[in-house]
Amino acid sequence: MTESAQPDENHLIAARRDKLAALREQGNAFPNDFRRSHYCDDLQQQYKDSSKAELEAAAIAVKVAGRLMLNRGAFLVIQDSSSRLQLYVNRKTLSSEQLALASSLDLGDIIAAEGTLARSGKGDLYVDMQSLRLLTKALRPLPDKHHGLTDTEQRYRQRYLDLIVNETTQKTFRVRSQVIAHIRRFMEAHGFLEVETPMLQAIPGGASAKPFATHHNALDMPMYLRIAPELYLKRLVVGGFEKVFEINRNFRNEGVSTRHNPEFTMLEFYQAFADYQDNMDLTEVLLRELAQSVLGSTDVPYGDKVFHFAEPFARLSMFDSIVQFAGIREADLRDIDTVRALAKKAGGQIKGHEGLGKLQTILFEELVEPKLEQPTFITRYPFEVSPLAQRSADDPNVTDRFELFIGGREIANAYSELNDAEDQAERFAAQVREKDAGDDEAMHFDSDYIRALEYGMPPTAGEGIGIDRLVMLLTNSPSIRDVILFPHMRPEG
Repeated sequence: MTESAQPDENHLIAARRDKLAALREQGNAFPNDFRRSHYCDDLQQQYKDSSKAELEAAAIAVKVAGRLMLNRGAFLVIQDSSSRLQLYVNRKTLSSEQLALASSLDLGDIIAAEGTLARSGKGDLYVDMQSLRLLTKALRPLPDKHHGLTDTEQRYRQRYLDLIVNETTQKTFRVRSQVIAHIRRFMEAHGFLEVETPMLQAIPGGASAKPFATHHNALDMPMYLRIAPELYLKRLVVGGFEKVFEINRNFRNEGVSTRHNPEFTMLEFYQAFADYQDNMDLTEVLLRELAQSVLGSTDVPYGDKVFHFAEPFARLSMFDSIVQFAGIREADLRDIDTVRALAKKAGGQIKGHEGLGKLQTILFEELVEPKLEQPTFITRYPFEVSPLAQRSADDPNVTDRFELFIGGREIANAYSELNDAEDQAERFAAQVREKDAGDDEAMHFDSDYIRALEYGMPPTAGEGIGIDRLVMLLTNSPSIRDVILFPHMRPEG
């Protein structure tokens, strides 16, 4: 059975509902008593070298189930979670009722079959059916097989349909699962303990971002979806868990773009008696092993570029990167009026109260970030944009911090953690002043975190890695929505 490229969908749905009504009259229209013996891909792999004669002699009995994707008359093609497989509509072995069922099936129906394995003259593996059952009647038609589901917005809104008809989408999310599984194994192998920290917080902290706010009725207090787990993870370091990590969601009430989703996944980890340079070394090993494990290569293709993870990642201070990539003289970069004018000219959002370090950061974001193609660690971020990082010993105006960029996108952010309770309290107070001045992304003052630091936190290095952007790289996906199963969208209509 074929369906035209632009069918009258309402007519087709009505016809399918009529078929379902007839099934209901016959008994249970949604049976749940079938148990398969094999997945399609298992059979394809296990018997790929078996000849037609060998299969015929072995008479291997199988039970398979899946969604009907093609109906070629004599052959049905089903798809399960692993692969596809053909089913032969054998008019000699199937009853007249089952032959009628085979001819009445619609694309998208969930069916089950029992029979023996065979191979066609063309070399294709198939099941010579001895019985056929309809397990679930699909009421909506699938997209035309020749055109597929090409509307990008529909793919995001109806991910279930996207997964049914687009093999590339399925592969993307299998890679995502493999990425997270590999990261978890890597962290555990390096002695890190996986933990869970609150996602609903009384005080949002750990990053400069605008939070989602709500209200807890029983406690009669405002609450916030977390923007980062950082301050809780560092509390655990204070408590004696010296190497911890968490893979979970963060929420930021900010814009939506090809790089940003208000709900996103992060790996965040902390290790005591280490600094930001130790984290650079660890990150390089993690990404190199991850690419090899998931892609089978340390060369990562993305668009028309290839990123080389096997080579040592470049390391460059923010100041030097602006000089190198933007061609700005060092003397000009140290003059606040000149930097402010350059930042405005570059298109940066200038509010008027920024210090030199903030203005340099804006200039970096506008002129340098897009040019950082191969894996590059940018280090020594200005003090005023790093409220939780330790100052550098040789220059109090910058911090022991890095961000990792690949393909012009930030992938990771890390620093040697500030463990001076008094310094941290002063920085929180400065952030509060920023908030009072109108900065919605400035941090709150977290007095309990200061109290925790007063008990003493060992020298510690921490890091956050954006899982979504990392998966974008490893799957050659142009938008963050391509790697999030259910991205946030405006309401339909």
